[in-house]
Amino acid sequence: MLLSLSESERDENRAAYARIVNAVRQVAPFFRDFVLRPEGNDRVRLRWWQHDSDALFSANQMSDGTLRFLCLAALLLQPELPALVVLDEPELGLHPFAIVQLAGLLRQAAARSQVLIATQSVTLMNQFEIGDLIVVEREGGTSTFTRPPADHLAAWLEEHSLGELWEKNLIGGRPGDRGSTAHG
Repeated sequence: MLLSLSESERDENRAAYARIVNAVRQVAPFFRDFVLRPEGNDRVRLRWWQHDSDALFSANQMSDGTLRFLCLAALLLQPELPALVVLDEPELGLHPFAIVQLAGLLRQAAARSQVLIATQSVTLMNQFEIGDLIVVEREGGTSTFTRPPADHLAAWLEEHSLGELWEKNLIGGRPGDRGSTAHG
């Protein structure tokens, strides 16, 4: 509760809250603000206001993708993150624009914590650099983790995005052939 926090902690929480609201507004411009009133059982039900409306909406009146983005923004923009944040396919259900915004939030969080994501999204992958990538392959019944050789892929990356190289199976991470061109 904000009342038990020091003034600097309250200010930090207000700033984090404002960052969360602004991030949600980038993806859902109709979103005005949260309504966070404790209920009798010490729980807060997620409700929200929409621009140009006095109606109060509940969480189930948001699309799945908007709600997912809201949750990811709330996690990634917290003032203090755990040492490790692990997300499996955080882009699922998100509009391509929201995926680009999510990548920015992931980069911001990675400056304060170790962030590990598993994705199969070309759009999300395209938001990162080759040095950010670790490819997981299944070999002999175990998982192997490797960084794609940036020097071998430099010429490809001049003309193609990282996601395109993945689609072409040049960096691995796909069923079947490991993409011997990239590993060769």
